[in-house]
Amino acid sequence: MLASPEYIEQNRQLHEDRGDYGISGQMWAGEIKRTYKARGFSSLLDYGAGKQTLAKALQGSGITVKGYDPAVPEIAARPDPADFVVCTDVLEHIEPDCLDDVLADIAGLAQKLAFLEIACFPAKKFLPDGRNAHLIVEQPKWWLDRLRRHFVVQNMKAFDGRLIVYALPIRQ
Repeated sequence: MLASPEYIEQNRQLHEDRGDYGISGQMWAGEIKRTYKARGFSSLLDYGAGKQTLAKALQGSGITVKGYDPAVPEIAARPDPADFVVCTDVLEHIEPDCLDDVLADIAGLAQKLAFLEIACFPAKKFLPDGRNAHLIVEQPKWWLDRLRRHFVVQNMKAFDGRLIVYALPIRQ
């Protein structure tokens, strides 16, 4: 299971109530554009796209971004695989019991490469039920151990409480 219906509703409500929730994708637009162009990719999926700020930031670049987010009705439909899957500020929001399923899903959708950015600190935002929006707060080593079940880590960097990973999907 990728997310419980109750948790999807919590996130849908947070997206609706807060204009500043689900907007971090744009922060990585330059990095994503460079990687996409350098590797000659032909498709990009923003997994957990929120308000689709990555797609907006890449408008006019020649890169079409397909967004997927089960908590955003307009982009909740199951996505097709893509050469490059980008997942920024998402994994720490996943229900702990669903994390392995979500990582397997991302690995299954990433045809060539995944870019994963994970915050390793509590969020400033809270779900409508009062829980911190970051349901999983763990150190980079913990995350790398989990990621390596589904990916071959090509490159990683930890800074400012964040883990940035370029990873090749492991085909099961």
